[in-house]
Amino acid sequence: MITKKQLFITLALGLLAGAALPVGAQTTGSVSKAEQTSGQTFSSEEVLAAGHGFFGKASRDLAQAVESVFEKQGEPTAYIVGEEAAGSFIGGLRYGEGTIYYKSGLKQRIYWQGPSVGFDFGGNGSRSLVLVYHSQSPEDLYARFGGVEGSAYFVGGFGVNFQQKDEIILAPIRSGIGARLGANVGYLKYSPQPDWNPF
Repeated sequence: MITKKQLFITLALGLLAGAALPVGAQTTGSVSKAEQTSGQTFSSEEVLAAGHGFFGKASRDLAQAVESVFEKQGEPTAYIVGEEAAGSFIGGLRYGEGTIYYKSGLKQRIYWQGPSVGFDFGGNGSRSLVLVYHSQSPEDLYARFGGVEGSAYFVGGFGVNFQQKDEIILAPIRSGIGARLGANVGYLKYSPQPDWNPF
């Protein structure tokens, strides 16, 4: 039979062992940047090589935008290259399509659409490079991703913002005349097939 003294000693040792663990050793539900090795993620050189041909003359500005996102989020597990069209007059809509690429060699067509509301006027057609974090398959993205408040900014002529759902983070980098980054709120819904319903 365990005495009170033995129980106290056991609990004390357990607490000491837990406290001795470094923060990085404690398990979480999401994959940390440190756990994403180069074998699972794309380097900035690989992302830029994919984007240079797609964005053409804007490649220099693209490098600045990609570098900015890498400084904030590190190396992505996937990226999407595609095109989209958007328009807004207080209420807005955005539709896009592209191909998502994973380090494993997996690639697949993907589509997105969604509404926005806010003081955001105009329209644009743009090319889009989306850096994808903590995703291992396209199915991870088939959901609604809301914009992260205060994350929209311009870098070298490109519009950048962040979207998130649970541990998955998306960083769309857009070029094109009239890139809309105004004070809006909304989401984008990603899907394996085109869908005209933005909701």
